[in-house]
Amino acid sequence: MTGVPAEHVDRAPVSLAQAGRALRDGEAVVLPNPAPLTHVVTACRARTVNEAKGRPGDQSVALWAHHPDTLRALDQVWALGPDQRTTVRWLLLQERSTVLVPVRDGIDLPDWAAPAVKDGWMLLFGARWQPLRPLLDDLPLLYVSSANRTGHRPAATTADALAMFPATVAVLAVPEAGDPSPATDATKRQATTTIRLHPDGRLELHRHGAQDRHHSDPDEYLRHLRDRCAQAARQHGAGGAPPAASPVPAAHTAGLLGGASD
Repeated sequence: MTGVPAEHVDRAPVSLAQAGRALRDGEAVVLPNPAPLTHVVTACRARTVNEAKGRPGDQSVALWAHHPDTLRALDQVWALGPDQRTTVRWLLLQERSTVLVPVRDGIDLPDWAAPAVKDGWMLLFGARWQPLRPLLDDLPLLYVSSANRTGHRPAATTADALAMFPATVAVLAVPEAGDPSPATDATKRQATTTIRLHPDGRLELHRHGAQDRHHSDPDEYLRHLRDRCAQAARQHGAGGAPPAASPVPAAHTAGLLGGASD
């Protein structure tokens, strides 16, 4: 990596417990993702995410909708029917895409959701990678963005993130636990594909990324995506597991909708 202050390279990554403490203390933390995704930077306040990236504090950021209570609350905010809301959950939790969803006109938008809304669309991320679940279960309300400073590509490895971000931003390294190593195939990693879901259920490719990179064109990828989503819906209807987040202990959900926001 070039153009990055050399003093950032020598510091060590943090553990899961240390990352959790940093987030609860109001700091931003860089977290790994499973291949083929790059790292993300997250915090309990949207402004903190933006400041970590070196951009204006009031810029919109994605809401990390990994928690089932968050998704249930957002059902009343989105301008989507039941089938489309199921599609949102599948895209977030199974496809691990970033998703743009329409917001209902005239809705009294919760303060905690406002940082993720721009021009009537809400930006969501929802992956619940197994090694991060102990951290996510304790922090049901987070904001998230690609782990990059302005002018740099998203961090693909722990070393990239340590070099790119200042010492005030902790970088988590997790041990391998059945999933591909966060350091594997760093050159092949990309930020998530962003899908826009329209009120009529139509899917649109908003931003190219890791999930669509091996498809010949947007239309071919979207056909593939619709087929996989339909198959998942049929399996759900036949008694398969629904595309929902894993249960989270009730003790961790208290105050989720209480208004943690900028």
